[in-house]
Amino acid sequence: MQMNEWLSIAIGLVLLLVGGELLVRGAVASAKALGVSPLLIGLTLVGFGTSTPELVTSVTAAMNGSPGIAVGNVVGSNIANILLILGVSALIYPMAVNPQGFRRDAIMLVASALACMAVVLYGRMGPAIGAVFVLSLLAYIVYVYRAEKQSPDEAAVVAEHRAEDAPKGPGNMGLSVVMAVAGIAITIFGARFLVDGAIDLAKGMGVSDTIIGLTIVAVGTSMPELVTSVMAAIRKHADVAYGNIVGSIIFNILFILSGTSFVQAIDIPPQIARLDIWVMLAATALLVVFARTGIKLQRWEGAVFAACYVAYTAYLISIA
Repeated sequence: MQMNEWLSIAIGLVLLLVGGELLVRGAVASAKALGVSPLLIGLTLVGFGTSTPELVTSVTAAMNGSPGIAVGNVVGSNIANILLILGVSALIYPMAVNPQGFRRDAIMLVASALACMAVVLYGRMGPAIGAVFVLSLLAYIVYVYRAEKQSPDEAAVVAEHRAEDAPKGPGNMGLSVVMAVAGIAITIFGARFLVDGAIDLAKGMGVSDTIIGLTIVAVGTSMPELVTSVMAAIRKHADVAYGNIVGSIIFNILFILSGTSFVQAIDIPPQIARLDIWVMLAATALLVVFARTGIKLQRWEGAVFAACYVAYTAYLISIA
């Protein structure tokens, strides 16, 4: 039976990757056709598009009564974003980022991580808390956009690079919209396959759905960020690789958790409060250190990050 479950997970992951890619291409192309600035595209559409697989997966899992997958997907994705994706990106091309451009983002990054910790320790994420989260995200985006329009700095360059590095879509407005809608539809189908397969796999292996959410589901839904960051590293756009990861973490917490809570209130699995939220906070602290101090992330350090992720995953498997 596990072969069918793995097949369902594989199909779901492929559909999520394809759907997320089409959504980003269509949305960015539509925005450009409407004359939306690269700054605003980089601040919003790229982050929203690459986070859509996580959102749809978490919502689907919550509606299926699997809070472990819903929350584990967010926390696990953030851990994978930093230790795995940043590590792999640094292995491809060492990264040094101007700390000035990330000072404001680092503050929001820390604030969102601490907010996630508070919710996890509280044990429940309902619509009221979700509303606070999503309003905070909207206020942050508006503030950053206005600040960068008035006095562009390094952060504006990062946002514009993100828009520049986004997958290119069709030049026709109608085709762009169709592509974006198709991307959303494919992502929804993919999430269904992934969540159903993950739930059945957890039952078949006798492990909690939280473990599956923190590992297979989290890594799978982070594939768009992995592809985007790796391509940025290949193009030697270290600022984009950092920006993708920082933006993804903020979106995951303030957008995905809140969006999921609007559909279904989430009870946080105790395991995440015992271990995984602290791993996420430690990984976030490492990211902030590099972003704020301008320390160059060398290849060997990227290897350490990736090794830490392997060790963390191996530990989860050992206690499953």
